[in-house]
Amino acid sequence: MAVTIRPGAEEPRRSLQWQSGLIAQILAAIIPVQKLSPLPRALTWVSRAQEYLCHHTDNSQQAVIILLVAIDRPTKAPIGVFILVLGLFSSQFVSLLYGTRPPFLTQLFGGLELVSALVFAVVILCMSLRDPNLPSEDISPAFEKPDHRLRSPEDNLTLWQWMSVSWMSPLIAIGYTRKLQDEDVWSLSYEFQHRILHQRFRELGGSVVRRLLSANGIDLAILSFLGAVEALSNFAGPVLLQQLLRAMEDVFAPRSKAITFAVLSLLVRLIACQSSVFSLWFSRRCYERSRGEMITMLYEKTLSRKLIGESALSEIVDTSVNGQNSGAPATDVQSEVPRFRLRNAWVVPKRVANALGKRIWGRSSGEKVEQSASIGKIYNLMRNDVYEVAQRFWEFQSLVRVPLSLVLSIVLVWKLIGWPCLFGVITVIVAQSVNVLITRILLQYERERRKVTDGKLKKITQYVAAIRHLRWYGWQDFWQDQVMQARQKELSFMIFTGFWRALISFANYLASGLFPVAAFYAYTALAGEPLRIDVAFPALQLFGMLENSLRDVPNLITTLLNANIAVGRIEDFMKEANKDDAMIWPVPGARAQVMLRNASFAWPGIPQEVLQNISLEFPVGLTVICGKVAAGKTALLQALLGELEGRGGHVILPNDVVGYCAQTPWLQSMSIRENILFTCPYEEGRYKKVVEACALTQDLAAFKHGDLTNIGENGIGLSGGQRARVALARAIYSPAKMLFLDDPLSALDHQTADFIVRKCFMGPLVDGRTVILVTHRTALCQHVAKQVVEVSDGTARVLVQRQLPSSETSNSVTSDTADEVKEEEQNDDQEDAEAEKFIEDEKRAHGGVKAAIYWEYVRAGKLRWWAVLIFLLALHRLVGLGETWFLKKWGEAYDKPAVQLASSGLFDDLPSPEVNIRPWLLGFFLLAVVKGILFLASNCIMIVIIYYAGRQMFGDVMDRVSHATFRFYDVTPVGRLMNRMTSDIGTVDGNISQQFEDVAFLAISWISSIVVIASVTPIFLVFSFVLTASFVFIFLRFLPTSQSLRRLEMVSLSPLMSNFGALLDGLTTVRAFRAQSSFQDRNITVTDAFQKMDHFYWSLQAWLMYRFDALSACSTFLLTLLALYTGISPGLTAFVLVAASGFVLSTHALCKRYGQLQMDFVSVERVVELLHLEQEPPGTIDPPAWWPSYSGDIVFENVTIRYAPHLDPSLTGISFRIPAGSTTALLGRTGSGKSTLAMSLLSIMKPESGHILIDNIDISQVNTQALRNRITFLAQDPILFPGSMRQNLDPLDEHSDAECDTVLQRVVGGGGGSYDWTLQTNIEDGGKNLSQGQRQLVGLARAVLRRSAVVILDEATASIDPSTATRIQRILREELRQSTVITIAHRLEAVEGADFFVRLEEGRVVSHGPAADDVPMT
Repeated sequence: MAVTIRPGAEEPRRSLQWQSGLIAQILAAIIPVQKLSPLPRALTWVSRAQEYLCHHTDNSQQAVIILLVAIDRPTKAPIGVFILVLGLFSSQFVSLLYGTRPPFLTQLFGGLELVSALVFAVVILCMSLRDPNLPSEDISPAFEKPDHRLRSPEDNLTLWQWMSVSWMSPLIAIGYTRKLQDEDVWSLSYEFQHRILHQRFRELGGSVVRRLLSANGIDLAILSFLGAVEALSNFAGPVLLQQLLRAMEDVFAPRSKAITFAVLSLLVRLIACQSSVFSLWFSRRCYERSRGEMITMLYEKTLSRKLIGESALSEIVDTSVNGQNSGAPATDVQSEVPRFRLRNAWVVPKRVANALGKRIWGRSSGEKVEQSASIGKIYNLMRNDVYEVAQRFWEFQSLVRVPLSLVLSIVLVWKLIGWPCLFGVITVIVAQSVNVLITRILLQYERERRKVTDGKLKKITQYVAAIRHLRWYGWQDFWQDQVMQARQKELSFMIFTGFWRALISFANYLASGLFPVAAFYAYTALAGEPLRIDVAFPALQLFGMLENSLRDVPNLITTLLNANIAVGRIEDFMKEANKDDAMIWPVPGARAQVMLRNASFAWPGIPQEVLQNISLEFPVGLTVICGKVAAGKTALLQALLGELEGRGGHVILPNDVVGYCAQTPWLQSMSIRENILFTCPYEEGRYKKVVEACALTQDLAAFKHGDLTNIGENGIGLSGGQRARVALARAIYSPAKMLFLDDPLSALDHQTADFIVRKCFMGPLVDGRTVILVTHRTALCQHVAKQVVEVSDGTARVLVQRQLPSSETSNSVTSDTADEVKEEEQNDDQEDAEAEKFIEDEKRAHGGVKAAIYWEYVRAGKLRWWAVLIFLLALHRLVGLGETWFLKKWGEAYDKPAVQLASSGLFDDLPSPEVNIRPWLLGFFLLAVVKGILFLASNCIMIVIIYYAGRQMFGDVMDRVSHATFRFYDVTPVGRLMNRMTSDIGTVDGNISQQFEDVAFLAISWISSIVVIASVTPIFLVFSFVLTASFVFIFLRFLPTSQSLRRLEMVSLSPLMSNFGALLDGLTTVRAFRAQSSFQDRNITVTDAFQKMDHFYWSLQAWLMYRFDALSACSTFLLTLLALYTGISPGLTAFVLVAASGFVLSTHALCKRYGQLQMDFVSVERVVELLHLEQEPPGTIDPPAWWPSYSGDIVFENVTIRYAPHLDPSLTGISFRIPAGSTTALLGRTGSGKSTLAMSLLSIMKPESGHILIDNIDISQVNTQALRNRITFLAQDPILFPGSMRQNLDPLDEHSDAECDTVLQRVVGGGGGSYDWTLQTNIEDGGKNLSQGQRQLVGLARAVLRRSAVVILDEATASIDPSTATRIQRILREELRQSTVITIAHRLEAVEGADFFVRLEEGRVVSHGPAADDVPMT
């Protein structure tokens, strides 16, 4: 029987065949189950596609999909095919929904096409974004327990896992149950790791910005596209709202039409939701990578930059060898600002008012050249400027979104109301014109604020570094005032910049309120059009968008200009001169020797030469360099290291590692073994020989964990002699053929120094090596030296035998039969012992930020100001609701009888707008103005709160840190303390108050929205509670993990800052050992650790945003349906939709803002922790004014002292009496407890048992401030401060200029003496423009000036040449003849003439009595 096929009937059949074939072929291509030759299959697909195209030209999209799959044979998710499939699905869906109704079979097969496209989309969503053939052993699988040893699952996700951020679920699950640890967080994914980023970045050329753009160009292009999608999605909302309202007003339109627009609104918001997730991921990648690239770039620059002294920077030229003839007073280069007080906070300074119309944009021709970066500025660059620049990359899409939004908003507004919108645009243009002038002033103040912040950070850095010494002298309160003055200056600039920002915000906000007023005035009064509901509310949304776009343009320019300032500061730093290696000529095949030929050198930045015409050759073996204080010995070593500027001649130096031992030992916070090994591998035999040769065996045996014992920064926990020997061991252990040793023997007792000379300098460890030793103890080593070089007044000469210094002392025992250092083998179990951490791990809280933390901040900002702020915010919200209700009444007032208008409702007494429009315009205008005034008032109150909170909390922190126990300084790294006093305090100063204000305002908005909508549609109450519960449930899953990650981020920032600080302190040592790459590797490691916490924190934010945005879109859709099916009027529907949208957004934003507030309050939490530091007991006895008298003895009665309860005693059961007015020598091997005993007299450690009496008063009960003011303690390395010599001698201004000048002339040779210093001589930070010996002379001058009854000298002349030391000892005996002087020294000239001695060994007194009874006294 023949079958007749009617025309068109074959199409469904072919379509079915096509669909089944398409499904089978694509599934086979994407998920192959067996190996088949791809070519025949591809030809089959192509032929079928061609056949189908011939019969179905409208299905070309399907053919393209087949061609792409056939050609590409994807093994990972094909994004292009996925987009085409989505397009196929959308077109088919629209065709079925709105097309002409086709036959049933056609509809059926159309539905199959829809289902097939959906299946394809699901298949692609389940495909990996990474080629499955690539190795993935080091990548954590999605949804498995996180492991810090594995890379983030981001490297191997399916498309759906990436889109939904569901891969964060395992981390969220762990964080929800317990506090996260570093081991719980994955490592960064491959494309975020900084080693790779740094290697690629350093290969790029050009300016910093050009390199950043080149490195992140792909991300920026993607962000541009996503910015366009975001703009289009935003502007689709008002258009769909207008269509929705029109459909509701049209009584003949079916309800399905309104529902269709509601569905489209839902789809647009879901697209925007997904786009936001993509945008956040790519923008964060761009931000994190650019920030990491700049951090590693700054660190690398720090490793190579030339060290320029501050005297040179401030153009105060020091014309001497080591800082002499510097007569110019120290000046503060920062801008001066009058001390800010709240009573004149709102008075605009006259000089700012006069700034209008003057040059503001650029630097004037007379402005000083940018100075070389101080440590404070480097911290600021790393912590603030880098963030400022990276933030612009995060917001890069705004460069596309803002202009596009401006164009779209103008087009849509014009289409809605026509030319009247131009009147609104005029208000914005006027506001932005005013803002241009204000912005210029703001930028000027912003530049100055950054400079002032640099100065404050510098002060804090100096204060934290010197806090121990300041406490020893009782000067901490004075320096605390100095820091607070710098802080007050910063706060003043913050107030001024905040005031101008508030004016800019007010102008923008007022313009946004007047925009609809002006536009509606033109639309109704001039054009005569009625302002109906379907125009008013969509227009209001579009006005807001247009106004935001117009406002965002200058804001964008402002932020870019701020970023430009930051870029300029970074560029200035990058342009600083690098260490000059031009004079270092590698000698191919040369033996390990160093030669200078007519070489002259100067300190960088200073024209005066420090060394002139030096011609020396340093053979293999020991070369001893000697000379008087400040003769240029250290400068010679620095010149050989390439740290000085060459001014002539040549330096011949093999380009190799140099084992360098600095005059002030630089050690890191790690174990003793790690400090000795530095960057070298561990070789047990060689290591033990080095430890023995450096006389460390006995010291290490005394430690519980031997050489695995951890020490603090710069060797805290070791004695001065132990630090010197560890630094020496580091140089000896290195494979360097050249050893440059800058006076390592000065801190050692005679026996230990003699032992090191014999075992180390005469032993096999230095065979074949060139050893250059700077020392004043030439008698110990001249007999083993190949040559002795004397440096004098910047010149050098080799001494012949008869010119060599005489033997150090006839009392010295230097033979091999002398008492040698006791050598004990360490216990075998020390190798396997887990050493106790000297530096405690930084504490982290767990769970939500406690209410007490919020209360601390609220209380610091003053309760009365918070009350005023809450009142203003509530009033602002009330006025805002009134404005929306007013607009609703206005739209409904048309075509209503006058009788109906005369009701008793709000605004019902106004005339019909068709009769008189002016009252409606006036009312709308007044509401807008009142809102603007309230907005300005709340911003001003916020500035007041920021000022009070910032001043109060910082002042309290400074006070607590200044009076903490000394143990806190021992176990707290400088970087950690700096992190809390800069980064965390910066959060307190920054956006946290705005977050508080936003949370308060959103809470008020949320409550008011519920009340308003529930009064209109009571059923909304049930929905609102369900919706709120959904938001809260998601938020509570998110919050614990986000808090843990944020706390880990803040903790991991401390090592990053410590790394910068440690590098700056030991830069010369790092360069000498050629360890730059190792330190850069360490920096990359800590940067990875910091950035990974930040990365996963923001990934968690993306997880939350995706769910919140999707829930918000669905909630708004359901609310729209609720309004449609309750049968309320279009005007009321518009009001409800606006209020409902506000409710959804308020709920959404309240959770996010509260979460952000919690995150920011982690910083406040860390600041509050400092407010609860254990404080040093101040003492209960205020001694009489005469105490201690010159006739009072010092008595130790069975005293036992330990640094911490868990540590072994440092002094055990010591008892002796020091007669009043005597000079007492404290003797003993290094590490025997001499410094501990000396510091116990300052009551730094309270005796565990026993008593210490000075003039019959137990000092453990004496007021510590009075005690330290009346006793002088002089350490081996005295701390000097930036300023004049006068300020360093007498910071508290307790003595007259005449007294200070007399002491200066007497002690350090002022007024025609050796150094020709005056009271105005400039001293740099730490005394960097002086030699170590000169710094000790200044410290001795301080002691003489104070003339305390008790003076303690701890190796106070160790770095001074013997002849000068002898003269100083004579002066001290004359000037301090009535004082009780306790001297710790290892050279006989330092204790000659002592009346009494105390000899210590392993923390116990082994002998004491008159000096004549101790032989030998060394």
